[in-house]
Amino acid sequence: MKPSRPLYEREPELAAARQAVNALCGGQSAGGLLVFSGEAGIGKTALLGEVRALAADRCTVWSARGGETVTSVPFHVVRQLLQPALDQFPADEARALFGDWFEITAPALGLAEPRGPQPDPQGVRDGLDFVVARLASRLGHRPLLLIVDDAHWVDGESLAWLAGVTVRLSELPVLVVQADRPQEPADRDADRRPGCEGGAAGHQAPIRVALRALTPDATAEIVRAGLGDHADDPFCREVWAVTGGNPYEVVELVAKAQDGELAPLEESAGLLRELGASARGSGLVARLERLGTKANRFAWAAAVLGTEISQELAASLAGMSPAEAADCTARLREARIVSGFDPLEFVHPLIATAVYRSIPPATRTAMHGRAAWAVTEAGLGAAAASRHLLEVHPDDDQELVAQLREAAGQHLAVGAPEAARRCLERALEEPPRRSDRAALLYELGCATLLSSPSTTVQHLRAALDTPGLDDHVRIDATYRLAAALAHNNQLKEAALSLAAEASRTAPGPGLMRLQAAHFLWEGMQATEDDGPARSARLARNADHLTGRDNAERALLTLRAFDAMLRGENAQLVVDLCERALVDGRPARGLGWTDTEWGFELPTMVGITFAFTDRLDRAEELFGEAVRAFEISGWSGAHLAFAHTLLGLVHRRRGRLAEAEGFLREGLRLADRAGSGLPVQWDATCLLVDTLIARGRTAEARRMADRYDFGPPYPSAMVLPDGPCVRGRLLLAEGRTEEAVAELESAGAALEPRGRFNGVWAPWSGDLARALAGTDPVRAAQLATRARVHAERFGTDTAIGEALRCLALFAPPEEATHLLAESVRHLEASSSAYEHAVARFEYGTAIRSPRELARAQKLATACGAETLATRAQQARTSIRSSE
Repeated sequence: MKPSRPLYEREPELAAARQAVNALCGGQSAGGLLVFSGEAGIGKTALLGEVRALAADRCTVWSARGGETVTSVPFHVVRQLLQPALDQFPADEARALFGDWFEITAPALGLAEPRGPQPDPQGVRDGLDFVVARLASRLGHRPLLLIVDDAHWVDGESLAWLAGVTVRLSELPVLVVQADRPQEPADRDADRRPGCEGGAAGHQAPIRVALRALTPDATAEIVRAGLGDHADDPFCREVWAVTGGNPYEVVELVAKAQDGELAPLEESAGLLRELGASARGSGLVARLERLGTKANRFAWAAAVLGTEISQELAASLAGMSPAEAADCTARLREARIVSGFDPLEFVHPLIATAVYRSIPPATRTAMHGRAAWAVTEAGLGAAAASRHLLEVHPDDDQELVAQLREAAGQHLAVGAPEAARRCLERALEEPPRRSDRAALLYELGCATLLSSPSTTVQHLRAALDTPGLDDHVRIDATYRLAAALAHNNQLKEAALSLAAEASRTAPGPGLMRLQAAHFLWEGMQATEDDGPARSARLARNADHLTGRDNAERALLTLRAFDAMLRGENAQLVVDLCERALVDGRPARGLGWTDTEWGFELPTMVGITFAFTDRLDRAEELFGEAVRAFEISGWSGAHLAFAHTLLGLVHRRRGRLAEAEGFLREGLRLADRAGSGLPVQWDATCLLVDTLIARGRTAEARRMADRYDFGPPYPSAMVLPDGPCVRGRLLLAEGRTEEAVAELESAGAALEPRGRFNGVWAPWSGDLARALAGTDPVRAAQLATRARVHAERFGTDTAIGEALRCLALFAPPEEATHLLAESVRHLEASSSAYEHAVARFEYGTAIRSPRELARAQKLATACGAETLATRAQQARTSIRSSE
């Protein structure tokens, strides 16, 4: 296929396009990103047409176009890309293509009504990836080419998906070719523009090609192709001077000269500047006005509607009959202002922009208001009307406030919180009634909870400071404010806000909810003024409870978690957990995706089980978390945390390779959501600990450095204790003095809070080992105290680890007995790695090849390669000496 008109001076650009398409369709199937960039009219759309022609016989091609007036319409470009492909299938087959992602992703594409909890935007994007992969597979197993024109006007939701799609779908040959203008408003999202994630295996790095204006020679070719070979050089030169070599303007000027039967000779050249002005800006407006009042009004209506213009809606907006609209459409088409029939499109974005901006501001605003009414009357819904409502001037219109609030709810339901935020912020400007303002601020805060904790804090504080919230909403707003503050690394402020609201709340379930949240965020702080006093208050509030409602279950959960950290009797701790559950599972309203209480409570139950040697229970809960988050489309930080928690379970079981896999996946998912997040601290901490156990100290250091794992630590505690793990890393690196300082610091923070769980925070055992050579007396004291705390806690893992450490400081015969007891306890536990270490030390102490063989086998099964090697070497040494 050939383009309808030859492309002039675009050989380098066409070469880049051919190379990209050939790479996509070649043996390596290398996708990537190709960007054509240049000013309006420079020929980007024509180049995209050539790319389409190049790929038509070899690729599956999907295309879309951004629009200046529809940047606020969520998923506008994504729908253009995917809907035509989905329309090729019967409804049931299209439904099947989505698999488990249907309820999460189909609403964003306008193919289903939203159901279930509000989806995480990242979950919607993951669902889109899944659907694209399935579609590409069904459509002939050909490479996939996505063409996006006017990418500078892509809506934010589509832009977020397009950013790095070729990297995320690295197993699928995908080439994205886009055209954009430099320095356009979409640069507000520069970090999310396609290509920002860079290259990946099998995918080329982004290729960016800047288009230049045509030279005088190429301009002369276009002039002579349109007006005849007799066009003289001065005339052609003037065309170039008037247009600056802009291809669109050159073609338009030639067409105007042809329409006006202008002789393409030097004596006519003086008329070109005035004629050229009619192709753009005020000249285009004057040309439009000459078509008549009705045609002008219809063009205005079309410009307000933007893209994919319904002739019926445009007629309604312009106040015309269908016959009048058809006549206006014909005249505008003849004047090369619009093209198509129904829907209509402007011939070029420059024309659409000029027409839109020519509408007097007051008239334009009024037309947007009428457009919103027309869209609503057509049954397209509040969300579709909202882009017009956003353009209407504030006028104390309570119906508009209600429409915007309804639209915000619809945007949230499809995973577009930014669109919801725009609607609610605009509703505030209207303004709403005084009695509604606080509730609107509350809705605004809730809308940004998953995407922007700092924005949530601002709006929820404003809501609480504004009269009008009923008691139930005030409590919920305070609870959500505290969660947002905590996720924004402001745990102390979270606890203070809860305490302040609790002080003015009457007794009842609401007060218990606030008290539970207060205990939660106080206890999760890395430091606190009086931990034992808080723990005592929590025990008084919770120990007598039976778990009859969710408020009681929340307090029991917090009490269990706190008791676990303190190293209280493990059976008591487990009993508290059981009372917090219903038939062994989180109660309705306390599940992983229930928003009233949040996911923190089931998380704490699972972590408590993990550190009380009830790993089966922990794994069951965390597996349920993964499923719940995936089903609900919460595949950002929530899913990252669920994978991290499963990594914790596998680390505690001694399945080190599996733990590493889950933790790396947790970090990968977390990295998509941002940087410096609590889940990144937790996953990094556990991954460093796991890599140390596997004997890969240098790799553990690289991970620690990559994620800045070390002081200053966040205000929230890290899972498990961050300074303890960093101290262990320093010990593994032979940096003993630094390790001692770090572990001393950990103990100084934990002991005053009464936190003596040596499995969660093994600072005393590691410090004892670090001091064994320089201060054996203190080291032995530390080991002895660690044993006391472990026996009080009572789990086999805690006791076994404490005995193993104490053996370092005992006489040989007693040390052997301690190690034998350590092995006995750890063999009874689920902690296979710690069992392998204890059996290695026991086998070494008694010089038993049989015990060392068992240690080697255990270490190998755990994935602790270095320990397995040490056990084998010890066996060899003993045998050779015999």
